[in-house]
Amino acid sequence: MPAPTLILYGTPLSGHAHRVELMLRLLGLPYRIEDGSAAIRQTPAFLALNPLGQIPVLVDGDLVLPDSNAILVYLVRRYDPAGPWYPDDPLIAAHIQRWLSIAAGEIRFGPARARVIQVFGAPGDLGAARELARQVLTFMEGELAGRSFLAHDAPTIADLACYAYVAHAPEGGVPLEPYPHVRAWLERVEAIPGFVPMPRSPGPG
Repeated sequence: MPAPTLILYGTPLSGHAHRVELMLRLLGLPYRIEDGSAAIRQTPAFLALNPLGQIPVLVDGDLVLPDSNAILVYLVRRYDPAGPWYPDDPLIAAHIQRWLSIAAGEIRFGPARARVIQVFGAPGDLGAARELARQVLTFMEGELAGRSFLAHDAPTIADLACYAYVAHAPEGGVPLEPYPHVRAWLERVEAIPGFVPMPRSPGPG
């Protein structure tokens, strides 16, 4: 039975939305994008989908699911349960969960925060965000010195969750030149068949 057309609320320059759209593409699922821009997120219709006013939000029939990492888990468990993106092995699953937490923590508040301050003029401490970005990139550099992907010897949802904001770290004034293993990992993710990059942001960076 073919999958229904899924609806994804997001914007082209959101790394959170990008990871979900990339997963949809890699799984070959039919979907359409709905506008998730800042003005839309304040409307009663959107707040009925996600009272926190955040993107992305996935609509799958009667299911309404916010949170990019939760959506990644749902998509692979629902539509590709035997696939490679979230193996059943408990140790691999634990490693994946660790990186999902890093994506929602250090990466969000490090390179992602530096980018949104630098490019979009959001409030925040740019210096602190850049310092956290350097810390997490140094950590990733060490982790990737001995393996090709973050959580396993093949790509998983952990790599999709962490990719966009690391790849776009230079837009926040965080250079990637000191991290050759991280740059090699980015290239491996970009070489996944069907990969589509997130557009570069306008402005400084």
